[in-house]
Amino acid sequence: MTPDFRQGKWAAAILSAQQPDGTWPGGFHGLASPGKAPLTTEQALRRLHALGFTIQDEPVRRCVDVMAACLRGERKIDAYWETGIDWAMFEPLMLAAWIRRFDPQQPDALAFGRRWARVAEAGFHSGEYDSAAWNNAYEAEFRRAARHPRPLGFSALYHTMLLPGLLSPSAERALVRHVLHTGMYYVHERPLTPPPAVFQSRETTRWLAALSLLTDYPAAREELTFARVWLHLNARADGTWDMGTAAADRVYLPLSDSWRSEAARIADSTAVIRRILDLLDGATGIP
Repeated sequence: MTPDFRQGKWAAAILSAQQPDGTWPGGFHGLASPGKAPLTTEQALRRLHALGFTIQDEPVRRCVDVMAACLRGERKIDAYWETGIDWAMFEPLMLAAWIRRFDPQQPDALAFGRRWARVAEAGFHSGEYDSAAWNNAYEAEFRRAARHPRPLGFSALYHTMLLPGLLSPSAERALVRHVLHTGMYYVHERPLTPPPAVFQSRETTRWLAALSLLTDYPAAREELTFARVWLHLNARADGTWDMGTAAADRVYLPLSDSWRSEAARIADSTAVIRRILDLLDGATGIP
């Protein structure tokens, strides 16, 4: 039986830093590897998801509720603002993406996702990402051209989290292929095909994290056949996996409190890989 990592030291450290309103003290946006600075809300959510937290867990529910309130315009998530990007649209994109990662049917995020799905259908209509078609659809859908000169293009991490269950099969397949060949900024910033050169590596950890996001799309089942084969080729004789000590990034791994034990490391590696293989074998998307 897989241990409940929600009860471990990694989860306890994150939950102890959560603020009463459900956010974390480092602000909302920021996905650099955790260091000495206070956790951002995105860092906390990403790590909690890896540890098995769901919308049924009160800390996640509390955070999702405040993000939904921000998406409705009832409050601000924080005072942070970036220039050089249409931040007034990028911030709600991030909020809605994280909400749907934990609660795909949350009404505010779902409605916002459907608007972005119309943009994505246009942007991937040709079977490849067409930035001009995407930008035209973006401006038409959100009426942003007069207020900001730079349309918000496809953002692999956030749009991939936002759009499961909302795209036509052809647009979905084109999106999956695009991410496979360009990578996913903030997660694995190089193409996902071919697989990593070294199995026991931190790159494999991040590669698996990106794959896990793509498995929310039914099209991934066929497109990721190469990944399934590679993972099975790197299995141990007993059908488990050992990603090695280099795989620990304190973001996606470890799950267990410590990797001093080889058995714990193998158990964590196997849990992550088997979950992805199970999702690929039965990928049906989000209803």
